[in-house]
Amino acid sequence: MFSEATLARFAREVAKYPTDQKQSAVMACLAIAQQEAGWVSPEAEQGIADYLGMPAIAVKEVTTFYNMYNQQPVGTFKLNVCTNLPCQLRAGQAALDHLCAKLGVEPGGTTQDGLITVQPCECLGACADAPVMLVNDRQMLSFMSHDRLDELVQTLQAHAGQGA
Repeated sequence: MFSEATLARFAREVAKYPTDQKQSAVMACLAIAQQEAGWVSPEAEQGIADYLGMPAIAVKEVTTFYNMYNQQPVGTFKLNVCTNLPCQLRAGQAALDHLCAKLGVEPGGTTQDGLITVQPCECLGACADAPVMLVNDRQMLSFMSHDRLDELVQTLQAHAGQGA
């Protein structure tokens, strides 16, 4: 199911661990599979499980524990909004609700043009800066008022050539 290039990358990751501990490469293999397909499908989880010699449910447990693994196709821009209790107390849920209303999606949904996916996430470790969010699992944004959220959406749309 995986390309030869992907299997070669898996092998490089597995080689970093003792032979009897190749399952330790599960996170790296999931990241590689996601880079190839944009998300981690149940078939990819099974393929990784087979490759690493571990139960598929053990791979699924890793996939579902970390929000960096997409369990469904996502937009060009994935916006994870922290809705953990400290952020809830500082407008985290309101930020998520605002984005969803502005973009016309439910939490976890993607805009019809495939540009933006909005989803809640657990603690991002910046509670004092709430509401906080993570863009494409890479860039942390803090103090995301409704105005700053609107500016972010405009910027992302403009970057993608979608207009405002």
